[in-house]
Amino acid sequence: MGIRNIYKIVSNRELTRKTWVMILRGDTQAITTPGQFVNVAIPGKYLRRPISICDYSHERGEITLLYDVVGEGTLAMSRMKEGDEVDLLSGLGNGFSTTSVGTRPLLLGGGIGCAPLLNLGRALVRSGKSPIAILGYNTAADSFGMDRWFEEIGVEAFIATVDGSLGTKGFVTDVIRRFGIEGDYFHACGPMPMLRALCNGLDIPGEVSIESRMGCGFGACVCCSVETKDGVKRICKDGPVFRKEELIWK
Repeated sequence: MGIRNIYKIVSNRELTRKTWVMILRGDTQAITTPGQFVNVAIPGKYLRRPISICDYSHERGEITLLYDVVGEGTLAMSRMKEGDEVDLLSGLGNGFSTTSVGTRPLLLGGGIGCAPLLNLGRALVRSGKSPIAILGYNTAADSFGMDRWFEEIGVEAFIATVDGSLGTKGFVTDVIRRFGIEGDYFHACGPMPMLRALCNGLDIPGEVSIESRMGCGFGACVCCSVETKDGVKRICKDGPVFRKEELIWK
């Protein structure tokens, strides 16, 4: 169910016209797996905002969050300052697998969905894997420099943009075809049409992290549900990561 704690903002800065990065310092013990998320309390708002954990360090006691400003809650987050205190539920959800995922996994991200793949890449490299990251955006203006972050941790990274203004024109699958990239497993996070295309189009095993609006973040309200072959599951509690063979796409 995660742990509620107060965290202090180390920094909160704008990366693009809509994407921000926030670094928080506090208790990280509830975070155990890449792909988990936090639920951020927004002053004056009833519901918390679920944000994927981009990176974390138990040694430094820090959590890195990437978020897009898309509504009143995330706009309020962008106005928070260094030194402000933030109420978080941390270590929520079930994250990505880091074992039995082959030796050359593909990390496939779309937009802000690239965020949780960074710490995953770090964990895979640490375990002796050779991941490749492919990051998709609509346009160059949406790219927030995560390809460089991946390369700093030893992960080769490619970029695709729908309009061709940066990297390969098209989608992450176009990068795979263009460069003849071969992987034996994939981890993906991004818009639902992208996840559907990957699950239906890639002939390797994999898993996807589903982004969703959430009420509580720990399974009590059952408002963030997804249909699976084992029945309806809660994205916040049973996910947000699901194996591709679990999901039913309509």
